[in-house]
Amino acid sequence: MRQPLCFETICVQNRQLLHLSYHENRLNKTRREFYGFDDAWKLSELIILPDFVTAQPHKCRLAYGENVDNIQWEPYQSRAITKIRKVYDDAVDYAYKYNDRSNLNFLYEQRKDADEILIIKNGMVTDTNFCNVAFQKNGKWFTPNTPLLPGTQRAFLLDSGIIEEAAISEEDILKFSHIRLFNAMVNWENAPVIDVKFIQ
Repeated sequence: MRQPLCFETICVQNRQLLHLSYHENRLNKTRREFYGFDDAWKLSELIILPDFVTAQPHKCRLAYGENVDNIQWEPYQSRAITKIRKVYDDAVDYAYKYNDRSNLNFLYEQRKDADEILIIKNGMVTDTNFCNVAFQKNGKWFTPNTPLLPGTQRAFLLDSGIIEEAAISEEDILKFSHIRLFNAMVNWENAPVIDVKFIQ
C-alpha cells in the first residue's frame, strides 16, 4: 500500500525561496517521525526554479513521501477575509502537513456566509483552514499554543519575538481586540487583521 503524501508550500518572491531552513526542518522532522526515514534532505538541492517563475509572488508546492512525488508552481493571489466562523471538531488531526486535507475541507464547508473558519478543538483555539493565527492585546500578539499544525511563518515569528505563545480558549477570544491570519504565503506585514467581533 502506498504511503500517504505530505507537502510543503514555499513562498517564492523575486525568484527566491523564502524561509527555506524552516521548511527543511519541518520536512525532515516529518520524514523522521511520520515516515521513519533518518536521512536529511536539502531543499536547495531538490528544488530548481523553472524559467516561467517571475519576480512576482509564486507558490511552490512540493509533495513527498519516501521521495519527492511532485513539485507544482503557480502565481499567488491573496484573498480578502472579513468574517470568520468558529467550527468545532475535537478529533481533527493535522499534526503533519498531510496531502489529504479532506477533514479540513469538511470543516471549511461549514463556514456558511463567512470567508474563513476558526477551528476549536477541545475548547481551545487552533488554526483557520490555511493559516495560523495570533490575537492582539495591549499592543502584543499571542498565538495559540494548541495549533493543529505549527507553521513555518509561525516558527519564524516566534523566533523573531514578534509573537508569543499562549493558551487561548474559545472563551478567551473576546479578551483580545484583533485576530491576524498568516502562513508561509502570507507574511506578517500583509496578513489580514480583523476585529474579533467578526468571529462568529
